[in-house]
Amino acid sequence: MALLFLAVGAAQAQTGGANPLPFRVTIDGSNQPQDLDVGIKILAAITLLSLAPSLILLMTCFTRIIIVLSFVRTALQLQGAPANQIIVGLAMFMTFFIMAPTWEIIQRDAVAPYQAKQITSEQALERATVPIRSFMLKQARAKDVELFVGLARMAPTQPDKLPLKVVVPGFIISELRTSFQMGFLLLVPFILIDLVVAVVLMSMGMMMMPPATIALPLKILLFVLADGWGLVVRSIVQSFGS
Repeated sequence: MALLFLAVGAAQAQTGGANPLPFRVTIDGSNQPQDLDVGIKILAAITLLSLAPSLILLMTCFTRIIIVLSFVRTALQLQGAPANQIIVGLAMFMTFFIMAPTWEIIQRDAVAPYQAKQITSEQALERATVPIRSFMLKQARAKDVELFVGLARMAPTQPDKLPLKVVVPGFIISELRTSFQMGFLLLVPFILIDLVVAVVLMSMGMMMMPPATIALPLKILLFVLADGWGLVVRSIVQSFGS
């Protein structure tokens, strides 16, 4: 390092004291607030991008689908089959299938005009929220949406004018309620199988044998013979068509 400073000093002496380097390092604090503001904006943008997938999934039918499929696995008393990756993958593809009409409207009214530079980004975002809001309001209960309208202390507003900060939480609560109702209906027949197996084993004097040992293959057999996955998927898709 000392040799480097000596070489620079010698070069300056040969050039008459002029700075031969093509750049100059200065310490100036005049632009620090602006740099700090840009850094905060970049950090906020990165945080928003990391949370965007979760936010988008909460605004679609993914919540109801993944909960109902989880109830199916719980009802069958299977801990690792199907695997989590399969459950999530099936829920994702079903989400694409159910949300396809909504996304086609967004593509036609918001994304395509914005790519053609016919509208601004603000107008594209406003147009994209219209079909999403319509989908969520169609699936959400009025009681759940009114709950957050009251918590926000908003005046009576038309449904198509409600902000997303009110529609989204109301939609999520409605999806949780609907998915748990469907899950309860899925659990009932399997609970009956457990009760029947327990009563039969007790009547035969085989009280030491766990009922789950006999009930598990019976549940799987009944689920396969009844085309359980087809019935579950059909019920989920039809529940969004009402």
